[in-house]
Amino acid sequence: MTRQSLWDVSEAEVEEDGEIRINVGGFKRRLRSHTLLRFPETRLGRLLLCHSREAILELCDDYDDVQHEFYFDRNPELFPYVLHFYHTGKLHVMAELCVFSFSQEIEYWGINEFFIDSCCSYSYHGRKVEPEQEKWDEQSDQESTTSSFDEILAFYNDASKFDGQPLGNFRRQLWLALDNPGYSVLSRVFSVLSILVVLGSIITMCLNSLPDFQIPDSQGNPGEDPRFEIVEHFGIAWFTFELVARFAVAPDFLKFFKNALNLIDLMSIVPFYITLVVNLVVESSPTLANLGRVAQVLRLMRIFRILKLARHSTGLRSLGATLKYSYKEVGLLLLYLSVGISIFSVVAYTIEKEENESLATIPACWWWATVSMTTVGYGDVVPGTTAGKLTASACILAGILVVVLPITLIFNKFSHFYRRQKQLESAMRSCDFGDGMKEVPSVNLRDYYAHKVKSLMASLTNMSRSSPSELSLDDSLR
Repeated sequence: MTRQSLWDVSEAEVEEDGEIRINVGGFKRRLRSHTLLRFPETRLGRLLLCHSREAILELCDDYDDVQHEFYFDRNPELFPYVLHFYHTGKLHVMAELCVFSFSQEIEYWGINEFFIDSCCSYSYHGRKVEPEQEKWDEQSDQESTTSSFDEILAFYNDASKFDGQPLGNFRRQLWLALDNPGYSVLSRVFSVLSILVVLGSIITMCLNSLPDFQIPDSQGNPGEDPRFEIVEHFGIAWFTFELVARFAVAPDFLKFFKNALNLIDLMSIVPFYITLVVNLVVESSPTLANLGRVAQVLRLMRIFRILKLARHSTGLRSLGATLKYSYKEVGLLLLYLSVGISIFSVVAYTIEKEENESLATIPACWWWATVSMTTVGYGDVVPGTTAGKLTASACILAGILVVVLPITLIFNKFSHFYRRQKQLESAMRSCDFGDGMKEVPSVNLRDYYAHKVKSLMASLTNMSRSSPSELSLDDSLR
């Protein structure tokens, strides 16, 4: 296009000196036509090609016939970046700018992102990717605030059930001391004693498996050391007392065993009493001697007492919640491993079946592939051929990649639940029930409702972005 063709436009939008007037939200500038024509695909470049008022108004918001001025209802603070582009051919993005607003602005003016200079390109595209992670973190924080608020209200509701009951305030203090480690000095002492008993029970069970501590009975069978039996009986007595005490001061007896921690307490003592009954039955009826094997299995279940430490550890409770709500990620991990094991086991079987007796069957190759993909590497079964070793190398590398992929998602959920648990514990410890229920536990309601409003505004923004046209917030609400 030549300058002469511009003078043929029905509306003389180009002045005699070859300049046009631009008004962007009150920010006025004169631009030379030859500068704009360097980029004819942009909005201002296309504006010079218009030969009618209707064509002009398709590209700008208004046109002043008297002043020959083009008006654009856009952000005047971002237009200097557009001017800089027309003069230099490069876009620069300042650190304080919102990358999404800037992206929408240059898209409006018809400027492609590949014009961003190399000094700003890496930072610009990196900042566009980071909000996805920040969005997940904000969502986790929002869920943490909401869930913690709901749990605190449930805690407050349970504590209020003691009002009006006989010895209600005394029972409430015992309930807080037994169920909330760290709430008071009494609860800390009780928590330390419980941890010591659990650890002592586990240690004695492990020592009892050593031959030096086993005392043979009258039939020559190895038996327990009497000293360890004393420790075991003391531990069972303590665990039983702990469970009965918690049940006695529970605010709601029906919901007591719906708590996973209370079920763990129950399962830690049930094997002992079942074993005691089985031994009495076997002694009275020798024909039922096979039940003794059941007792031996139940004795091994004492190792699950270590789960009682979850009541006193924020990390263990967070781990349990993570596993509970990460079943999709765990299932994905198992699926990846299953596919990899199936493929590499068949490949190894095909290559090694005639050279290696240890890999002569596909089930044997399953074991080898499982050990290799999980990078355990027992070394009991190894390929002998060069092709088999290359397959093993690929199997190990694939196993590393497969295991790493879902780990990030699981770790993010663990951080989320750990943060939520810490907030909950902090709020509970700030509650004062010394003289009855006087006030609701300390909860930041401003943050709670701010997250709710923020979530609503984010949803409306997403609706606006998904629309093919540039809708305003008022249009979205109508």
